[in-house]
Amino acid sequence: MKKLSIIRFKPKPQNYDEFVNALKHYISLPERVGITDYFIMTKDEEVFSIVVRHAEQFEQDAKQGVEFLNTVRHMLQEYNEVDRHTIPLTGDLVE
Repeated sequence: MKKLSIIRFKPKPQNYDEFVNALKHYISLPERVGITDYFIMTKDEEVFSIVVRHAEQFEQDAKQGVEFLNTVRHMLQEYNEVDRHTIPLTGDLVE
């Protein structure tokens, strides 16, 4: 089974390029085992991280993702008080 995750980010305008580069670097690190495909999509003011991974890697990747987010949070605008700096969506990938 594989999981598909889509995470929305809204970088501050002055940090847009820096954030995209940081995300590209993070998502391509060799220690990101279990990832089978990944994409970074930009639309208007938002950046979307789209990742396909083996389901058994999801929990470990989620922890790493929070650690990464803590290093770039200062570059992001909050969506609202509930979602804060990201809007994540994850589910089972139907192939």
